Amino acid sequence: MLVKFDDGVALKQAARKVKVIKGKVMREKLMDSLKTAMKAGDKPRVSAVRMIQAELKDKDIEARGLGKVVTEEDILSLLQKMVKKRQESLSIYEKADREDLASVERSEIAIISEFLPVQMSEADALAAIKAVISEINANGMKDMGKVVAVLKTKYAGTMDFGKASALVKAQLSA
Repeated sequence: MLVKFDDGVALKQAARKVKVIKGKVMREKLMDSLKTAMKAGDKPRVSAVRMIQAELKDKDIEARGLGKVVTEEDILSLLQKMVKKRQESLSIYEKADREDLASVERSEIAIISEFLPVQMSEADALAAIKAVISEINANGMKDMGKVVAVLKTKYAGTMDFGKASALVKAQLSA
C-alpha cells in the first residue's frame, strides 16, 4: 500500500524499490549458487561465482554514480562479456600450449554460462531478424542500427549480437 505525500517522497521510495527488484532474480540465483558451492566445498565454483559477484558490484557502483540501477538485462550483458573475455583468453592459452590455464578458463566459462539463458540457434536468430526487418519495414543498410536496437530489446541475453549483426547485414543487403 502506497500513501502519497505532498512532497512525493513515498512515491520515490516505491519507485526505488521496484528498480531494485528488477535485478533481484539473478542476484538470488548467484547467492544460492554460492551457498551451495560453499557447502559442497567446490572451490573453483565458489571462486567463479564470487568473481561474478565482484563484477556485478563494480557495475552497481558504476550505475549508482550515473544515477541508474542495474537491471536483469545489464546483468545478462555483463555475464556475456565475461564469457567473451574468457573465450579470448582460452584461445590465447591454447595457442601458447598452456593447458593448465586453458582448463581453468573452460571451467569458468561453463560456470558463468549456467547463469545465461540458452542461446538462440542460427536458424532461430535468422527467423527473428527477418521478423524484425518486416516489422519495422527496414529496407537498406541505413536501417541496420534500428534493426539491431529492436533485436537487443527483444532478445537480450538469448542472441549473440556479434553474429546477429552479420546476419542483419546480409539480410538488408540482399
